[in-house]
Amino acid sequence: MAYYAVHRGAKISARKVRPLATLIRGKPTDQALRLLRYQPQRGARMLEKVLKSAMANAEDRRAADLGELIVTDARIDGAGMFKRIRPRARGMAFGILRRLSHIRVEVGTVDELPKFRN
Repeated sequence: MAYYAVHRGAKISARKVRPLATLIRGKPTDQALRLLRYQPQRGARMLEKVLKSAMANAEDRRAADLGELIVTDARIDGAGMFKRIRPRARGMAFGILRRLSHIRVEVGTVDELPKFRN
């Protein structure tokens, strides 16, 4: 059975977090936590919290083998945007988009890894 956690509306662009999600996808949870702990990006802290929450959900729902959990899916989707206006020369305005993202991490066993075809 797969266990997951979601951080909706994270105040970071999805583009900044996606490389970190690719880094941990398919790795054992303890190894993924170690990888994220030593990454300097702010998105690594957010992804680490969501991964810990997914592991806690697995423990809460009495997963049989907590030591053998792996990250089966780590998905970063774009969310809404804060739209701001910055004044420019000659009375013009320049739009600023502050992007948000949804961070979803799913943990499970090796059997639940997606099978990709070539």
